[in-house]
Amino acid sequence: MTERPTQEGPGITGADVVGDEVGTRLINQPDPALVAQPGVTAIQVEGRSLWQDAWTELRHNPLFWISAALICFFALMAIWPSLFTNGDPNFADLSRAREKPSADAWFGMDGQGYDVYTRTIYGARASILVGVMTSIFVLIIGLVFGIIAGYRAGWVDSFFSRFGEIFIAIPMLLGGIVFLTVFPNKPGDPYVVIVGKIVLVLTLLSWPRLMRIMRSSVVQVKPAEYVAAARALGSGPWRIVRSHIMPNAIAPVIVIATIDLGVYITIEASLSFLGIGLQPPAISWGLAISQASGLGSVRNAPHMLLFPSLFLSLTVLSFIMLGDAVRDAIDPKLR
Repeated sequence: MTERPTQEGPGITGADVVGDEVGTRLINQPDPALVAQPGVTAIQVEGRSLWQDAWTELRHNPLFWISAALICFFALMAIWPSLFTNGDPNFADLSRAREKPSADAWFGMDGQGYDVYTRTIYGARASILVGVMTSIFVLIIGLVFGIIAGYRAGWVDSFFSRFGEIFIAIPMLLGGIVFLTVFPNKPGDPYVVIVGKIVLVLTLLSWPRLMRIMRSSVVQVKPAEYVAAARALGSGPWRIVRSHIMPNAIAPVIVIATIDLGVYITIEASLSFLGIGLQPPAISWGLAISQASGLGSVRNAPHMLLFPSLFLSLTVLSFIMLGDAVRDAIDPKLR
């Protein structure tokens, strides 16, 4: 190694200068022979993405694991209910109506002689299906419209913003009541049609919220230097959006979509409770709560209301907890 003239003074020695050269060579252009020398250690620093940092934070957050475990439990219940019960949810025994919880009926029997435990297990499918399907459609529409509005700006931005305000001004529950009153469910309607109506009205009233969040996030990311560099290198709009803008702008949308999923489940239960959502023979937590909401049932058979309400509350709470955990992980201000 070629020595360079040095002036040793207080606090600066020749060894320090040589150490600077070694450190500079290790960082800028590591020399295998030099790295192999005893006493010399090379430290490799790799860049980390937002999602890698978020996953590191999530792994050390008990709230994330608790909510994830609950969501997996309820998802498995919705996908494979026979794993939790061998009973038939449509079998009724009127002689056992309003029977209290026992070894034969863990959650008791409802007013029509149905097993509350079996109906609660099978009710997870409809409630969670509405929430998941609505979240997927809202997320897709919100992402597409938000990216277009934020990236194109100008009159395109104004059009989507004003168009979204038409729907966002309507309260979700009130809009669902009006829509399902104008287009009511008929007794002979297929199950898919009934669920589809609820998903449709919730999607129509919810997408502007995610669109506005995505648009604001795109507006913040668009002036970034890496976006300008990609544009200078000849990247087209689609490549810039797909490779640079979307990965860095989507985080807030994911957080809100996760929290809103629990809200959609609650709205579905509310509509079913009011008698305009899911209809028998469909099975859902909202229907079970509606059938158990009579004053006589609450006083004489509180188990009919307790268990469906408990499962509904835990499901909604788990999605809200997951959204909060993800928000804390991806927002540097909260770390």
